[in-house]
Amino acid sequence: MVSHSELRTLFYSADALCFDVDSMVIREEGIDELAKMCGIEDAVSEMTRRAMGGAVPFKAALTERLALIQPSREHVQRLITEQPPHLTPGIRELVSRLQERNVQVFLISGGFRSIVEHVASKLNIPATNVFANRLKFYFHGEYAGFDETQPTAESGGKGKVIKLLKEKFHFKKIIMIGDGATDMEACPPADAFIGFGGNVIRQQVKDNAKWYITDFVELLGELEE
Repeated sequence: MVSHSELRTLFYSADALCFDVDSMVIREEGIDELAKMCGIEDAVSEMTRRAMGGAVPFKAALTERLALIQPSREHVQRLITEQPPHLTPGIRELVSRLQERNVQVFLISGGFRSIVEHVASKLNIPATNVFANRLKFYFHGEYAGFDETQPTAESGGKGKVIKLLKEKFHFKKIIMIGDGATDMEACPPADAFIGFGGNVIRQQVKDNAKWYITDFVELLGELEE
């Protein structure tokens, strides 16, 4: 069992940090925003709540929600241009500080790559450091499903990505930071998990994370010490 002080040391000395995106790096839940744009927000946000709490297998919840939303390529583009996601306060400064210290920053999301890449560009994170789900569209732009081969499309997927990163880059210490059950279960293979509740508090994560924060300023402070 890692103590809180050992966790802080791990965070300070980590060579890679992985961030969940929805309700964490950004204030919104991307799939719920897409549902809002398509006019079926209530049904989908309830499914999201159940999926994030770990009550439903992730791929099943994703399939079910997308079948309801049927997002077109145009819907996704409109979301990015008309209602772009809002960065959570403190994340820009934290990522910038980590990059100054030569820490690799990755975004690992069960959300959609087109939206997550837009967020990554705002934070100067290269697209090669983004792992997220790919939506598929027919020739005229109608919804055609999602790429089920992506590790982020299923439960345990974030852990698979971290395992791949360790094998590819030989990172000594990787930290996962997230707000949901799918983030918490990525540790191990992540060396430590930090729970975040600055936008949404998920009780399961709050109760089980050994280090739980509600503001990125706390992590910034750790790097200054």
